[in-house]
Amino acid sequence: MTAKALHMSTLFLRTLREDPADADVDSARLLQRAGYIRKTAPGIFTWLPLGLRVLNKVEAIIREEINSFGAQEVHFPALLPKDPYERTHRWEEYGDNIFRLKDRHGADYLLAPTHEEMFTLLVKDMYSSYKDLPLTLYQIQTKYRDEFRPRAGLVRGRGFVMKDAYSFTVDADGLKAAYQDERDAYERIFKRLGVQYVIVHAVSGPMGGSESEEFLAPLAIGEDTFALAPSGKAWNVEALTTPVVPDEDFSAVPDMVQLHTPDSTTIESLVDQANALHPKADGTAWTAADTLKNLIVTVRHPADDEHDEPWRELVAIALPGDRQVDMKRIEAQFAPAEVEESTAEDLAGHPELVKGYIGPKVLGPQAEEAGIKNPIRYFVDAHVARGSAWITGADVEGEHLFNAVYTRDFGCSQRIEAVEVRHGDMSPDGSGPLSFERGVEIGQVFQLGLKYSNALDLKVLDQNGKTVPVWMGSYGIGVSRVLACIAEFHHDEHGLDWPLAVAPAQVHVMATGKDSQAFEAAAKLVDALERQNVEVIYDDRLKVSPGVKFKDAELIGVPLIAVAGRDTVNNGTIEIRRRDGSHSQAVPVDDAADEVLKRLAAMREAE
Repeated sequence: MTAKALHMSTLFLRTLREDPADADVDSARLLQRAGYIRKTAPGIFTWLPLGLRVLNKVEAIIREEINSFGAQEVHFPALLPKDPYERTHRWEEYGDNIFRLKDRHGADYLLAPTHEEMFTLLVKDMYSSYKDLPLTLYQIQTKYRDEFRPRAGLVRGRGFVMKDAYSFTVDADGLKAAYQDERDAYERIFKRLGVQYVIVHAVSGPMGGSESEEFLAPLAIGEDTFALAPSGKAWNVEALTTPVVPDEDFSAVPDMVQLHTPDSTTIESLVDQANALHPKADGTAWTAADTLKNLIVTVRHPADDEHDEPWRELVAIALPGDRQVDMKRIEAQFAPAEVEESTAEDLAGHPELVKGYIGPKVLGPQAEEAGIKNPIRYFVDAHVARGSAWITGADVEGEHLFNAVYTRDFGCSQRIEAVEVRHGDMSPDGSGPLSFERGVEIGQVFQLGLKYSNALDLKVLDQNGKTVPVWMGSYGIGVSRVLACIAEFHHDEHGLDWPLAVAPAQVHVMATGKDSQAFEAAAKLVDALERQNVEVIYDDRLKVSPGVKFKDAELIGVPLIAVAGRDTVNNGTIEIRRRDGSHSQAVPVDDAADEVLKRLAAMREAE
């Protein structure tokens, strides 16, 4: 069977000379201009013939590598009933991020953002013994999320193609082995696709589970910030942990005292008042780093075994005054709950909280001594050292506590990561100061553990005839997002420049001018390449100028270009060159096919 060339004269394609008005990143701009995708609605795109060819090649590489260790492909519907997601509490956890709908009978459905529940129930329905395990199933399918603000074309859309795999093992050791199989396959996949990546330690979030790592494409357009250590290890900022801060010696710190600090509801005004009214004995100035601010936030917990409905909880977090709060990092530690600013209604039940002067005396473990019933849980940021002394709120209008020592004068419910990480902060592995980069998440692997098997009662009989829950892993690749990242990495000012492994064709043959000999020479080359199973786009359009054809070839981005024009054909040659204009060579017409094959072999070797 021979490959059939795509003829530009009949190809369903219209390239655009101008950038789409709302294309905010290079991949969205060029994929639309080159006729790979067409926008249907915000965050929703139609795949055109060239786009599907690239997408299919990306999927084929993923399938090949995932199949290589014994995973098996299935396919679920995108439209799913509410019940399984309600049983795992994710119907509530996803909040407004999922599309919910009712059928004509009033039953609740959703457009699936991910399929853990369905995979779990499928295995539960079919398997019951340890002899059936280990098992890995996967699918490649369009998923849906109701993004509040879709952006960056295929990078953050409402409909997206995703590969998700799930492993099922009888114990934790089996889970770790399955996790490593997927992780290794991901590295092979991204290398074959020509996508740069960094593996970062991550948090599981609404997915649940324990160990999790993200594969991020280091691109400035990314919404994820990751921290890089001198050792080469990387962390998602939400997953970053602060090395333990050494205890401080407070033996020389005077007793805590409450002092008047009028009009000091901000850190800046507090520092000014402290220096003006209560200067340090050693003559140095108070700074924001000497202050401890107490932030009140509301945690929105989903329904659980103790609560039939979602419920709200106020918590207090102490953090150094010279640091900015990071709500995403806080939320990651309360997942699957969501964290938001507290409302007036939330605060109404806590008259002990004096706005602008909130202090530790009415919070956490010391609140009982102040006569507070049902006190707010009190968390202290990891940068606050045991034994450190602070200026902090006194819970009285216009008053602050000075020399308030953490562990001597107040304690907390728990240590927490609450502040933005800075350049120069020490890395968790102690190898040196951190630096920060932006990235697009293209894959993530999770050790889910027993979350979904327990929730959905997925159990098997083990070797001893005992019923045990199944250990699960979850592994995702954003297929359409990966395609966009390939375009981000492989383009120039003229258009796309695809890696050979995923290009819609391997060679773009052009016949230019009006000379029939040019078209005859090009057709001869195309025929020879077809017989060699080489994928070809043939620009056979009549009455289209050479300039337009060259611009379209550069925009479409096939890696190798062959040009039959009046000048070359009259000299008995065809020009062959790389898409970027390099390695240009005039080759005799009769030798052109062999030269193309030689070039393609060299390019495959290089990739």
